[in-house]
Amino acid sequence: MLKINRLASMKKIILIIFISTISAQVKYPADSLLESDNISYMKKIFIYPITRWQRISYNSNIFNCQFYPSCSNFCAISLKDNGLIMGAIIGADRIIRCNPSALYYHQKLDGVYNDTDGRLIDFVEPKLYQKGVKSPALAAILSIVPGLGRIYTGRIYDCFYSMINLAITWKGSSIALKTNQKILAPIFTTAFATLYMAEIYGSWRAAKYYQPLKKNKSNN
Repeated sequence: MLKINRLASMKKIILIIFISTISAQVKYPADSLLESDNISYMKKIFIYPITRWQRISYNSNIFNCQFYPSCSNFCAISLKDNGLIMGAIIGADRIIRCNPSALYYHQKLDGVYNDTDGRLIDFVEPKLYQKGVKSPALAAILSIVPGLGRIYTGRIYDCFYSMINLAITWKGSSIALKTNQKILAPIFTTAFATLYMAEIYGSWRAAKYYQPLKKNKSNN
């Protein structure tokens, strides 16, 4: 019975992807980066899968992103502006933060929203940031032990989701290395390393940009 349910769920996912791809529009946001003459071919190789993903995510409410720009656009812009390594790290941190607690944290910061659809505005280079009492340097140092930095910055839910991603990629890397999987081993190992660096960067970013402002008490 369980196998039948899993098979049915898999068929639904495949059907959604197929219909989304068939009904997809011609142009998507990340496509413009592929057409740009100011972006290297190496960057375009890494941006290309994002353009394929947008043909699915932009045509299905299931994969709709709560952020503006969306996580796929955020990652593409980050790769363009920050290079392949740092761009991937910054993008991975955004994906970690795109979890069910994102609205809660955005409200705590009195964050701004996109006028057309109400999504949470969060740019690669923040236009507005909130200086708090947390030290970005200390947050990054604490994150050498995964989780401590995000806890220090008050983003416990982000810590939880980051730990899940790290655990999955670490386990996948361990199994792939033990079984001598020549393709999966480097993929999982690279994913783990990227997420680990995203943990450090994300804690630094949270301390620097995502701290609630202290409200001044009015004099009576």
